[in-house]
Amino acid sequence: MNDRSKKENDAGSLFTDELARTVLNSLSAHIAILDENGVILETNTAWRNYAVKSGMPEDHDDRGINYIAVCEATKGNESEDGGKVAEGIRAVIHGDLEEFLYDYPCHSEDGPHWYYMRAIRMSGPGPIRVVASHEEITALKLTEEALRKSQEELIEQKQSLEETNIAMKVLLRQREEDKLELEKKVLNNVKDLVLPYVEKLKNPRLKAKDRTLVDIIDTHLKDIISPLLQRFSNAKILLTPQEMQVAALVKDGKTSKEIADVLNVSETTVNFHRKNLRVKFGLRNKRTNLRSYLMSISQ
Repeated sequence: MNDRSKKENDAGSLFTDELARTVLNSLSAHIAILDENGVILETNTAWRNYAVKSGMPEDHDDRGINYIAVCEATKGNESEDGGKVAEGIRAVIHGDLEEFLYDYPCHSEDGPHWYYMRAIRMSGPGPIRVVASHEEITALKLTEEALRKSQEELIEQKQSLEETNIAMKVLLRQREEDKLELEKKVLNNVKDLVLPYVEKLKNPRLKAKDRTLVDIIDTHLKDIISPLLQRFSNAKILLTPQEMQVAALVKDGKTSKEIADVLNVSETTVNFHRKNLRVKFGLRNKRTNLRSYLMSISQ
């Protein structure tokens, strides 16, 4: 090799070493190069600055220190993390793992901090070398924590809304039950305490004016008890006015004779209406009780 070639090789080697060191020191991750025993051979600027920030003197140098031993010697709350890092680096050195990844907390007086640790063997011929890097991921962890809290709050809000919804449904159901109960009371009171007397007032000897007044009262009372009749309509069942009257009285447990007296018709007419009601409601089975059916559809 001539002098010119030798100088070019030396310059290329020097340039490569300087470039590699410049790149290494430019990285934000804290990086250390370890040998096959875990001894630190080289560190970058970020690693050294972190050591000083952690309380080491300005001229502190980690080169020559066994990093695996340092991790295993960690005490207190960080001992578990230190043990896992030492175990992971050993696995990379022995070739059991291509790379070891681990994130861990490292809080200080200025607040919480988290780091992402990565250990990987350098490629190429020559002795075993492992690159151990530590990148701060505090911002990511804080974001994850904020997101987790937001999700928990959303879950709590959802549960609260579901509980409120259930309570509202219970209240609405109770209100509906109260409403139905009130309707039943009004319906029964009108039919038991008022309608029988109104029917008795429908006397052929009444004057036309009085007869009109009785009919008006009868019509208005029928409007009051319309909830039951409305349910018949909702069921798409077309009943005549007298069939509705008979159905209401049957539901109340009145006999055919009692219904005939109330409506001022013959018992035969009542039985005729009862038969029509069974046909319209589709009650072909004679064992099906008409009153029970009417009570079931008016609930």
